[in-house]
Amino acid sequence: MRRREFITLLGAAAGWPLAARAQQSVLPVIGLLGSETPDWYGDRLRAFREGLGETGYFEGRNVAIDYRWAEGRNDRLPPLAAELVQQQVALIATLGNTASTLAAKAATSTIPIVFRIAADPVEVGLVASLSRPGGNLTGVTTLGVEVGPKQLALLHEVVPAATMVALLVNPTNPALAKTQSQVLPAAARTLGLSLHVLNASTDRDFDAVFERLAQLRAGALVIGVDAFFNSRSAHLAGLAARHAVPTISAYQEFTVAGGLMSYGGSIVASSRQAGIYAGRILKGEKPANLPVMQSTKVSLIINLKTAKTLGLNVPITLQAAADEVIE
Repeated sequence: MRRREFITLLGAAAGWPLAARAQQSVLPVIGLLGSETPDWYGDRLRAFREGLGETGYFEGRNVAIDYRWAEGRNDRLPPLAAELVQQQVALIATLGNTASTLAAKAATSTIPIVFRIAADPVEVGLVASLSRPGGNLTGVTTLGVEVGPKQLALLHEVVPAATMVALLVNPTNPALAKTQSQVLPAAARTLGLSLHVLNASTDRDFDAVFERLAQLRAGALVIGVDAFFNSRSAHLAGLAARHAVPTISAYQEFTVAGGLMSYGGSIVASSRQAGIYAGRILKGEKPANLPVMQSTKVSLIINLKTAKTLGLNVPITLQAAADEVIE
């Protein structure tokens, strides 16, 4: 072997450990697809990171997170999901909004996807079954759509004189809007109520919704399960108070902001479980073999201060059954 060739080979050999170390230092990247803004996702992001931490993954240390925010516009979700796929992330996480998960699913059939949604993932076409998802998706589902009839019954208990009620849905999230628009009218009929379905997908729509409620003389409103509505909890609570409309939501943020009642599952707890699943997948487990977790805990929160403002007497039995009463 010539001396020059020997030196070249020796130099290459010396570089192998360095190259190997450089490649090992590249962190796996989780692509997080959010339907709203990062400040609104604060609690669920903290819970997601806690779940990751339980599996030994810590952002910035041994895993990176690449964020994409749709800022309340569901039409932006497909291109944002496509960007994450182009970045060849190791995993995509969606911590709310069925539309986010559907956009991620449409963008890739190979990159693992971990979701946190409030709909039945089988019914909306995300997985084959809860016990054996069978594809590249798994995650956690909270009781959102399923508690709609109970929300209606709670409103009826507090406002028994109301015979006309309304349901607010987001038409740009059709998977949820369609299901709720089918489930709630049937539940209303069993209570002897008439129910109108109203639509809103932008902030500008809300004033028109409450004007329509007045025209219909609706005695109560159910705010449908939707990330967009949750992110506007304070605004919706303010409108409900201004127009004196007894209103219930699935999200505790609504009641804390001054809404009358909320009844639904815990987003924070399910986001933590999504983080645990993400960590397990990064360690090598397959989404197809991880059953979709079902969060069965629901919380009833009642704002008695708001009830007093609306001139409503909340039954003592209902107050006793509540997980939290705001006075």
